[in-house]
Amino acid sequence: MYQADPEIEKREILKRYRNLLHVWKARDPEDKKNVRKAFKMALEAHKDMRRKSGEPYIYHPLSVATIAAGEIGLGATSVICALLHDVVEDTEYTIEDIRGLFGDKVADIIDGLTKIKGIFDQRTASIHAENFKKILLTLSDDVRVILIKLADRLHNMRTLDALTPEKQLKVASETTILYAPLAHRLGLHAIKSELEDLALKYTEPEVYESIQRNLRETAKGRSRFVNKFIYPIKKDLADKGFHFSIRAREKSIAAIWQKMQKKEIPFEEIYDIFAIRIVIDSPVETEKTDCWKVYAAITDHYRPNMDRLRDWISIPKANGYEALHTTVMSHTGQWVEIQIRSRRMDEIAEKGYAAHWKYKGSMNINSQLDNWLDRIKEMIESPDADALSFIDDVKGYFFLDEISVFTPHGELRTLPANSSILDFAYAIHSELGDTCIGAKVDKKLAPINQILKNGQQVELITSRKQSPKEEWLNYVVTTRAKSHIKLAIRNERKKFSKQGKDKLGKWFLQIGIDFTHENIKKFLTANNFNSLVDLYFAAAQDQIGFKDVKIFAASSFKNGWISYVTKNTTRKKKNLITGENQPPDENSIEKNDLQVEVPQGQLNYEVATCCNPIPGDEVIGLKASEFLPIQIHRTKCPTAQEQISMFGNRMIKLNWTNPASISYLTDIKVTGMDRQGLINEITKIISNELSLNIKSFHIEAHDGLTEGEMTFYVQDTSILNDALTKLKNVEGIIHVTRMD
Repeated sequence: MYQADPEIEKREILKRYRNLLHVWKARDPEDKKNVRKAFKMALEAHKDMRRKSGEPYIYHPLSVATIAAGEIGLGATSVICALLHDVVEDTEYTIEDIRGLFGDKVADIIDGLTKIKGIFDQRTASIHAENFKKILLTLSDDVRVILIKLADRLHNMRTLDALTPEKQLKVASETTILYAPLAHRLGLHAIKSELEDLALKYTEPEVYESIQRNLRETAKGRSRFVNKFIYPIKKDLADKGFHFSIRAREKSIAAIWQKMQKKEIPFEEIYDIFAIRIVIDSPVETEKTDCWKVYAAITDHYRPNMDRLRDWISIPKANGYEALHTTVMSHTGQWVEIQIRSRRMDEIAEKGYAAHWKYKGSMNINSQLDNWLDRIKEMIESPDADALSFIDDVKGYFFLDEISVFTPHGELRTLPANSSILDFAYAIHSELGDTCIGAKVDKKLAPINQILKNGQQVELITSRKQSPKEEWLNYVVTTRAKSHIKLAIRNERKKFSKQGKDKLGKWFLQIGIDFTHENIKKFLTANNFNSLVDLYFAAAQDQIGFKDVKIFAASSFKNGWISYVTKNTTRKKKNLITGENQPPDENSIEKNDLQVEVPQGQLNYEVATCCNPIPGDEVIGLKASEFLPIQIHRTKCPTAQEQISMFGNRMIKLNWTNPASISYLTDIKVTGMDRQGLINEITKIISNELSLNIKSFHIEAHDGLTEGEMTFYVQDTSILNDALTKLKNVEGIIHVTRMD
């Protein structure tokens, strides 16, 4: 518990301010004067305010300013804005007060940072989603808004312990889905990694602690290995006259966990826990040549894996990252990744856009990062104004992998991995995309949906008779292409709006429902349409009919809520609070027959099949709309985390009623060495030893290896964990994991 002491707090505030000045390293006396003025203003504005932890609120803006200056490398204007970023929102000061004291630029950046309160419709979208859109809107003015916002989020994540578990989950989910990818795209690798690690700490604390413990326990062994590995390289580079630094960098905990999940292997089997980084002091004119000389020196001592050579010096990544990566075989038979950079490349890799901007003028760089920022601006100006759709689209430009393709004239274009010819066409010009009928890829004819590969040359073929079609949305991955296709389809569908509206109006009148905007909106939500244009088009094309209006009327005005109805699907509902509908026999239980204690008045719910929670799992409820049932997810479910980031204001706390007589479906995956009697031992443990009922079991063997998936019924996670432990002890079994 935090204990307030005015004298101690006063000394701590002064200490933090001096630390800010130390990491900022200002030279201009006028800049120092303005920063001091901003500090005094923030101190006065927040003097009676405290954070959730009980600490003085001024600690927060001081920490954000220190991150902006020291970890991102921003200058005086950004330090002033970071100190004042909450003043307008939380106090009586106005933007005009800021403008009068510090000028237009500081006022405009703080205006972009000021959060929005009370003006968005919480029933349809998260306020956070709209706020995120406003943050990106400021790209057209000053990218420092986003950089300061990332500093703000990083400090909030570092101090997340003070919040309730529900708040922690919401903030961590937002960070994973939105802020960490944004930091990656702006080249802030260190901040991106820390944000992911801190998010994992709260979304999956057991995983985080386990990996952290393993890293700590294996640190000494890694250190001995690294020292022996780098010794001949250091000696060789020194003999050749290079000035350099060489060190090992551990992967982040989140990156290790992602690899463990992707490859379905334990911590002990991950060979690239760390990478060796060599940073050379080299002038810009010779840095590329010098990096290749370092590569040559390395291969004199260790044999490289040519399939793992990555040249991001000749063609940098879209976020500005430049380096030469190689993987070599060590003296112990272990593969080791080595990263080779110049000092300039290293600064850009660590501090991202701020460092890129610093070098841009002197090097005349037409950075791909600038191209990405231009694409974001195009998205902001697109007709799709909905905040949640916007976030979905923006995430399309957070791809970790890119490909580079060439136009017929040799111009280089960078696209997300898995981009098609159609994506390429829209990247050149919207008119080329709308009229594209195919292309010549490396002189060979190809259809518009063909996926492009790195280094290909593409010559587009167009026709004035061609126009965008709805199935084209399945052919593209870039936001630019999707936006233009959606716009063309919407414009085409608008032609049917009057016809569809008239038909729907007649059906409403026949059933006795007022054809009001409120009722239309309810009908639209109940039938899962995104817009009135889509709804009216569906009515005009007879994709919905009088029957759908009857179902809507019966459910909406009889029960006071709208049930979500799909063809050939019957959902079983139980009111557990009132005790209606007795639990079925365990042999007939379905995935969505979960029993949880839900809040009063929230009686309708469905179990999310993406993660299939069972008693003992940490669960949350998400209500995407007031008309739809609560969706029950495991807290660690990736789909849930994405939904929390968008609908965090609709997250519902749930508790298990934990009825011991009910069984729930769960799925596991088993991998091992194929041998006679293996299947019998597995089924014997589940059926005989644990008395669990198996619903399905599918197993295949190839080249001495066997892989199987089993679905069976358990009462809670303790029984499931017991089953997993027993199966892991079976001879020949390598991995047993619960499936999501």
